[in-house]
Amino acid sequence: MNDRVKNFIQESRQELKRVNWPTKQETARYTIFVALFSIGVAAFLGILDFIFMQILEKSIL
Repeated sequence: MNDRVKNFIQESRQELKRVNWPTKQETARYTIFVALFSIGVAAFLGILDFIFMQILEKSIL
């Protein structure tokens, strides 16, 4: 079992060396995109929630 763990760690390190890591600029750009996209989706869902609540309140009264 000990050999299996060592083998797994060695293979994992080798695989991580082959990964094409993004640059700082790419990481920053992707992070900003994800944040803005998340805010946009949250705003869209908030507007839908508000509209549906208004419809439900009018139909109950």
